[in-house]
Parts: sequence; C-alpha cells; structure tokens
Amino acid sequence: MSRTQLRIGQGYDAHRFQEGSGVVLGGVHIDYEKGMAAHSDGDVVLHALCDALLGAAALGDIGKHFPDSDASYKGIDSRVLLRHVHALLNDRHCMIINIDITVIAQAPRLSPYIEAMRETIAEDLALSIGCINVKATTTEGMGFEGRGEGIAVHAIALIEEA
Repeated sequence: MSRTQLRIGQGYDAHRFQEGSGVVLGGVHIDYEKGMAAHSDGDVVLHALCDALLGAAALGDIGKHFPDSDASYKGIDSRVLLRHVHALLNDRHCMIINIDITVIAQAPRLSPYIEAMRETIAEDLALSIGCINVKATTTEGMGFEGRGEGIAVHAIALIEEA
C-alpha cells in the first residue's frame, strides 16, 4: 500500500542593500534606488523559498546546492535555482501543496508587485496561483529592515511526499 506524508519546511534569508538600480524579488524586477548585495541576483524571496522547499524535503539548504564559493553561480538568476529545486522535489516524488512568504522591508513599497511575484513563482513551480501567498510588512522603523539597510524574508512550504 502506498502512503503519502505531509512535510513542512521553513526558509529565511536576508540581504543588505548596496549601490544599484533596482532589486529582484520573487523573480520580479522592482525599480529602486538601491540594489542587493549578493553572489547571485540577490532575490531574497526566492532564496528563502528554495530553503523552505529543500527543508520540507530534507534536502539541506540553498548553500549546500548552490554555494556562493562556486563562481558558476555568480550573478545567476534565482529563478534558475528555484526551478532546479523544483526538479529535485519532483525526483523525490514530492508535490508542493502551498507556499506562504512574508517579505520584511521598509522600502521599496511592494504591494504593486505582489501579484506579479505570485504569478512568477506559480509559473516556475507549475502550480496554481492559488497555492502561492506573498505578503509584505514593515517593522515600523525597527531593526535593519526598518532602518532601510536591507530586506528579510520568511517562507513556509507544505509538500506531500509519496
């Protein structure tokens, strides 16, 4: 008899701002006066999501699969990383049930980009947009996010493993 198991994973990532001309969050370019300091494209949303998915499948973390010491990942589009993580889950017969993401940033204002992020993530994971939730909050000026020094993201993923 075949048995399925529900598994949950949690991911967190944070990047500081640096000089630049925009950020990429959830696979969506957002015009902003700063960029993200990172080895890849700095998409903190997709990095946290990759960690949540990898964690749910007990496959380690993003640093294990895509180490920043590997020059081949320099500047890489994080959507490529997410699609690779999705393939790893498929290989293990894991189906994503739903994803919930919280972006913590004082700026830029993210509400105009939330739906595009949901659509991009749903496309990359071959999911219905109804399985993806993205929300943004500020810290009312507290912490590194509130001081405008960077962005943090928490992500949770529920998967079913056959």
